[in-house]
Amino acid sequence: MDYKHNKEIVPLAKTLRKNMTKEEKHLWYDYLREYPVRFIRQKVIGKYIVDFYCAKAKIVIELDGSQHYEDKGIEKDALRTEFLEQYGLKVIRISNLDIIKNFEEVCMFIDNEVKQSLSQLR
Repeated sequence: MDYKHNKEIVPLAKTLRKNMTKEEKHLWYDYLREYPVRFIRQKVIGKYIVDFYCAKAKIVIELDGSQHYEDKGIEKDALRTEFLEQYGLKVIRISNLDIIKNFEEVCMFIDNEVKQSLSQLR
């Protein structure tokens, strides 16, 4: 899949990869890094950097802090999701609070989404 790769924001993606939030670290190190289907962190897709990306399942996972639930954040996220969906990607939004309080359920949810996506792509 050919995404318009924005080389100008690659350095920012590298910085974000080195400075993940505690919720991103938890999801990455305690689940996604060893997940049987490959995920990568802070992937540049067009003008955006997504938190986690699985090319095989065509899934983007975005972890959302409190700013994402304010009017401005909701609008920005809607535009971002619309842009990513134009590439045939499914965007999964997970709140940081769910990572903290419901980690096992979040992992099961992600696993189900990946399996469902892979079964539809075959």
